Amino acid sequence: MSITGIEVAGQEIAAGEGALDASAAKIQGRSQWQLTWRRLRRDKVAMAALVVILIMVVLALAAPVFVSITHHPPNIAYPNTGEDAAGNPVGPGTAGFWLGTDGTGRDLFIRILYGARISLFVGFVTTAIGVVAGVTVGLMAGYFGGFVDTVLARFTDAVLAFPYVVLALALAVVLGPSLIVIIGVIAFFSWAAIARIVRGQTLSIKEKEYIEAARSLGAGPFRIMFLDILPNLLAPVLVLATLYIPTAVVFEATLSYLGLGIQPPTASWGNILADAQNFYQVAWWYVIFPAAALLITTLAFNLFGDGIRDAMDPRTERAFAAGRARRRRGKRQVLANDSQSDLSHTAPYVPPAGGS
Repeated sequence: MSITGIEVAGQEIAAGEGALDASAAKIQGRSQWQLTWRRLRRDKVAMAALVVILIMVVLALAAPVFVSITHHPPNIAYPNTGEDAAGNPVGPGTAGFWLGTDGTGRDLFIRILYGARISLFVGFVTTAIGVVAGVTVGLMAGYFGGFVDTVLARFTDAVLAFPYVVLALALAVVLGPSLIVIIGVIAFFSWAAIARIVRGQTLSIKEKEYIEAARSLGAGPFRIMFLDILPNLLAPVLVLATLYIPTAVVFEATLSYLGLGIQPPTASWGNILADAQNFYQVAWWYVIFPAAALLITTLAFNLFGDGIRDAMDPRTERAFAAGRARRRRGKRQVLANDSQSDLSHTAPYVPPAGGS
């Protein structure tokens, strides 16, 4: 073989190796979280809900900015410009009040934003406390088993069976309504359902081969629980957490509406609605806007939680693939029908044989 032939062969081999490297680079392993995010991005409803949640969080954090723009602090009443001659709230867009005023002439828009700060704070904090407590109790009950499992499981069942509204009312009467009482009550009843789910998953995972291997290598129980078992429980825990946040928001609004939660003049969606019930016939905005904020927030969290749950289910990928295949078949059928219709319209006219 000549030198030129050898060079050509070497170039062909190098090109083939480069193509193999390029194809291997395209094939990349994806983690569970990457697959979950990939599926979640295809869910338009979940992504729209996430956008709404981010908007609500930004508005709540930016409440002081809107105060500086409108020059209407949340607890300052404006009887001259914020009330009409009959002493009722003024409507949206009147005298610089974007969403009108409340029963005492305060800016309703600003108070809704500050109410969002309270509601979202309670939702996130109580959910975080409930998740930490529930995961810890569930891991210990499922891993250790025996007497520990019996005691913790029965305690969990007792918490789930207890009427939490009665306890909230009793604590509010005895200790007085406050933010601390609300957070304590909601967090106390949030961990039990998470603990039950985590316990069931732990009972199954602790029998796996890699857990036995970790034990044989001398790993302690807490290392196995929090480093080997816990990462496999994050998916169901995350789903439950996203669904518990709106529950906590609604519970806080309910207690505040009953007068057992956040007390005036501190703004909360619950106490705003409680005061608005006296003006619903003369000030529709006083009821509609706070209720809409509560509805939109809780609905967005619920839809986003449903989207995360579907995205973490491997069957969702097959469902998306089947849907894309149906859409492609439908498009091909439509194009085929259109082409046949065009051919029928453009076909030349052929006179019958033997005709005049």
